[in-house]
Amino acid sequence: MTNTEKLLRELIALPSVNPAFLPAQHPRAGEQRVADFLAATAARAGLEVEFQAVSPGRSNLLARLSPRGKAQQRVLLAPHLDTVNAADEQFTPSKRNGRLFGRGACDTKGSVATMLTALCEMAEAGKRPAETEIIFAGLVDEEHGQAGSRALVASGLRAGLAIVGEPTRLELVTAHKGTLWLELETRGKSAHGSCPELGRNAVHAMARIVDLLHTTYAAQLRRRRHWLLGCGTVSVGAICGGSQANIVPDSCTILIDRRTLPGETEAGVRREIIGAVRRKNLKASFAKQRVPACLPLETDPKVPLVARFLQSIGQRKPVGVRYFCDASVLAHGGIPSVVFGPGDIAQAHTADEWISVEALERGKGLLRRFLQSFG
Repeated sequence: MTNTEKLLRELIALPSVNPAFLPAQHPRAGEQRVADFLAATAARAGLEVEFQAVSPGRSNLLARLSPRGKAQQRVLLAPHLDTVNAADEQFTPSKRNGRLFGRGACDTKGSVATMLTALCEMAEAGKRPAETEIIFAGLVDEEHGQAGSRALVASGLRAGLAIVGEPTRLELVTAHKGTLWLELETRGKSAHGSCPELGRNAVHAMARIVDLLHTTYAAQLRRRRHWLLGCGTVSVGAICGGSQANIVPDSCTILIDRRTLPGETEAGVRREIIGAVRRKNLKASFAKQRVPACLPLETDPKVPLVARFLQSIGQRKPVGVRYFCDASVLAHGGIPSVVFGPGDIAQAHTADEWISVEALERGKGLLRRFLQSFG
């Protein structure tokens, strides 16, 4: 068993479910046990370790490989430590047909194992870069509010490149879509169910808006395309209206998932949706935003360290992905960021999450080759 596989097995067996998805004080909640374990692993290899407090009981882990000389630049390896929840059996790692199964195997404890093992092996072999500081930054809370990456940016830490660990099938990603969750409300007038003509049915009005969003508005989005990401999307994920069958409902709300492209803004999206609604002679309004907008990522592949990483892994041009991750937060905080890691997003959050052991080893090798190029 390789060092990378062994570390991933140990990480899967240490639950680190985001506390937002569990009751208070649940035994699986939080990243700290994983952060502590990784800190001990990094320290044994000779890395300089520190914790960065994010919230009570939750800290980012920073493990540094200092250069031989004065640091002239910095590279971050930034996977997240939290996972979504799962059935009990998913916290016991198992291996079948070259695949390692368990919660977090690909999202993103596979990246954690690949990145930290590469850095530890460099430290143990005395392969310190000449003038480049390399920091492993294990981040908390990516699966919910990105508090870890936001805290890292707020701390003032800067780098020439952040490689954010996510399952990209070991392809270098320079762009991803943003996520905007909006709550839209229609208002009507209540009346007795036997006399519906005396009321205004808010659910009926909202039904027309849902249809509008999934037809006319979705078609409008398909006419705008990004060279790596394709088109933006819209999806109504929840609806709530009325209280019982014999009362005409006077209010109805929907939750909208809008995946945005680079250049699109929250204000612009709101104007688009309200404009589309009004053109159909309908009325609706947005509720107060409860979840902050997650901005799209677009990093110029000509940034010197990005171009160097592309060349190092033998990739001709970057790719884009649909999902949001910490790379956006770091990039908008002033750190040029890309996404890279073993595994496939198709396995993330599933009941049989897995990662190829071969991909783990290949990913470690690609990262070591790039990091050792700073000689």
